[in-house]
Formats: sequence, C-alpha cells, structure tokens
Amino acid sequence: MKKSILLAVAVAMLTGCGFMKNGASAPATTTTTTTTTTNSALTSGQGAGTALQALYAQYKADGKYDYTNMQNAMNTISLLSSCQGLKENYKNTTYLKDFGKGMIASSLGLVNQNNVQTVTNSLVDMVKNNENVQAATTQTQNAANTTAGYLNTASQYAGSISNLLSLFGNK
Repeated sequence: MKKSILLAVAVAMLTGCGFMKNGASAPATTTTTTTTTTNSALTSGQGAGTALQALYAQYKADGKYDYTNMQNAMNTISLLSSCQGLKENYKNTTYLKDFGKGMIASSLGLVNQNNVQTVTNSLVDMVKNNENVQAATTQTQNAANTTAGYLNTASQYAGSISNLLSLFGNK
C-alpha cells in the first residue's frame, strides 16, 4: 500500500514537473502591457497563497510535511506551478508586489504584510533552485523509474516545502 502511495506521489510530482516546465500556467514573460503582467502576477500569487494555506493546514495537523500524502503532493505541484512566473520576474518589483498581493488575498491570513516579503523570497529561491529538482527527477526517471528513485526526488521537495511552512510557526 505504501509503495502504491509513493509511486502515485512520484508520478504526480513528475507530471507536475513536466506541466511546470511546459509553462501551462506560467505567466508570459514577454508581455506588452503592465496590466497583463499585473493580472498574471495576481493570479499566480492567488494560486500560490491557496496552495500554501492548504499545505500549512496539513503541516499543522501532521506536525510535519508528509510528501507521501497525495493531497500534499498535489498542493506542492500547484504551489510550484503557480510560482513559475517568479523565475522570470524575480527582479521585477511590480510583479513581486502584485504576486504578494495575490498571496495575501488567498492564503486566509497565513501570508500577510509582515511576512509577504520573506515568503516571496523563499518561493523565489525555491523556484530558482527547482531546476536542480527537475534535473534530479529526469535523471531518476531515466535511470531506473523505481519507487526508491521517486522517493529520493520527493524528499528533495520535502525539505524545501518543510522549510517554507516552518516560516509560519505553529499557529
């Protein structure tokens, strides 16, 4: 049973990595108006805030980030997918401000004016470092496609997500 859950989590995470890499939900990087960038940033921030809130609720209930939980895996994929625009716009202060507004609006108070900059910076770091996770995922998939390999990839996400969730304390 546990192997089935791990395999399902790994497949979902790999699917998410492919989804993120293809940019299906990532905002366009070559926008011609500030309105498009602002709307993309707000929408992405709202998605990130919703995913963070869901991840934190489960983190609080479990006392840890459990990457073998399918819902956590799906929320992780949603979070990383929502944050892909940060990779291209991490120096764009307007984008970052609007992304933060979106997170504040959708995280049910988890992200607020006092911690939005810290949370955004953590997400930027995580997304910029996500290339290493994607490379590990591809390497693992090509090498063996085993449950042990998937578990290794999932554990790489676990550290980043656990660190991010610990920013909010234990409310």
